[in-house]
Amino acid sequence: MYCGSCMHDNTLAATLQALGQDCVLVPTYTPVRTDEPDVSLRRVFFSGLGIYLEQNYPKLRKMPGFLRRWLGSPSLLRAISRISLSVRPEELGELTVSMLKGLEGNQRQDVLELVGWLCDEFRPDVVVLTNILIAALTPVLKKRLPIPVVCTLQGDDIYLDWLPEKHRQECFALIRNLVPHLDGYLTTSNYYADFMTGYLGLPRERIAVVYPGLNLTGFDDVAADSPRSSNPVTIGYLARICPEKGLHNLFDAFGRLVTRSGLPPLRLKVAGYCGQRDKPYLKELQHRAAKEGWGDRLEVVGEVTHPQKVAFLQSLDIFSVPTTYREPKGLYLLEAWACGVPAVQPRHGSFPELIERTRGGLLFPPGDTEALADSLERLVRDRELRRRLGESGRTEVRRFFHARRMAEETLAVLQHFVTGRRVSAASSAASP
Repeated sequence: MYCGSCMHDNTLAATLQALGQDCVLVPTYTPVRTDEPDVSLRRVFFSGLGIYLEQNYPKLRKMPGFLRRWLGSPSLLRAISRISLSVRPEELGELTVSMLKGLEGNQRQDVLELVGWLCDEFRPDVVVLTNILIAALTPVLKKRLPIPVVCTLQGDDIYLDWLPEKHRQECFALIRNLVPHLDGYLTTSNYYADFMTGYLGLPRERIAVVYPGLNLTGFDDVAADSPRSSNPVTIGYLARICPEKGLHNLFDAFGRLVTRSGLPPLRLKVAGYCGQRDKPYLKELQHRAAKEGWGDRLEVVGEVTHPQKVAFLQSLDIFSVPTTYREPKGLYLLEAWACGVPAVQPRHGSFPELIERTRGGLLFPPGDTEALADSLERLVRDRELRRRLGESGRTEVRRFFHARRMAEETLAVLQHFVTGRRVSAASSAASP
């Protein structure tokens, strides 16, 4: 699937390279998948297939290098990813604990392989880990190469909360043991910086906030006065199709809307990746729409390419991804605003910060689908408000939430670590 963290990191790496920095994006577990040009290294460390085999088959923990490299082949991993597999949380819990043990875990050879590549071939000035779950390589790396290691926080809690309690607590203890080895942290919102301070016991003064930014290539053709449909008024959703993203909340709110009098014709359009696990979830929602008598107003587009994504967003009047979890990034909101579409989002996670900065939408109490329906109705009835909020979002994305600003702020934070100065969290988040 398209992964928000991969898309964020790929955009960041590509923009740092464009700014003249010697930056390499190193894939771990699986190849990077993004709807923009992939700038990552054509080699995968900690191959998802390899570490799974090492975890479950002890004889493979000392496999020769050529076999390890073959298991990390991007083409092999892409082929395997097409097979839908069901993975139990218990299995991933044991694997995650092992990964966080570093040299003491079952993936010892993978740790040594990546550390060896970094020290012998690339020799960076600073390493940025894309999540804290691979931080166990830090003590080993620093013994060979005394450089700053910074960790990005962008959704680690969602994965950890999915694990069984026993494994989750083991992970917390192992992560806290790694905290003294990490020089600092980057994250995408003040909400998530504050949350992770309590969640993992991280020092808040060492967490720098750099808001995400879009590569606006492809969005440049969206005119400021791009016409919006008025008949029917189209409400749209673009994100992974799964319960966590709250599509069922949007269905519930839309079902309420179509029963209200005096509204213009309405349509609901849905796009995004739907994995094998979530296909019954989507099928049930479609069945529900048909049973309630509005199935003919629903269009499920599925997964989209970058040009298709821009065209999809341009076809909307209102955008909403009413997540059940507290979203730390919200890239899909920036994409909707880049196309001038106002948003209706729950008042949690990064959404209040993003909407406050852009003035590009409305907020409602999380989980309150009646309030969601009311907010959607307000925008359905008020075309001028839709235009004003959408244009405000569009302006702020081009002024502030763009990739160059994100890369320049990130570079400034990293340069502070390289020169031996720690960044003050209070001064790290730029103001628009």
